[in-house]
Amino acid sequence: MSRAIFEYTKTVLKKVSFNVDLFCKELKKALEKLLPYEVDELKIWLEEFTANRPELYISLEMVKLK
Repeated sequence: MSRAIFEYTKTVLKKVSFNVDLFCKELKKALEKLLPYEVDELKIWLEEFTANRPELYISLEMVKLK
């Protein structure tokens, strides 16, 4: 079941990536709900996803603090 939540989280983050505030809000919620190994996977995904989106680099800082 948690794998579905991880995939859903990525879908939501992709859809709200047009707005930095929404993206950070959804990322914060995801970090609270995901399992530790899923957070590690999300970090990797975020690095790839934000590579060409400098406005979302702030989200990387949120993940590093976790």
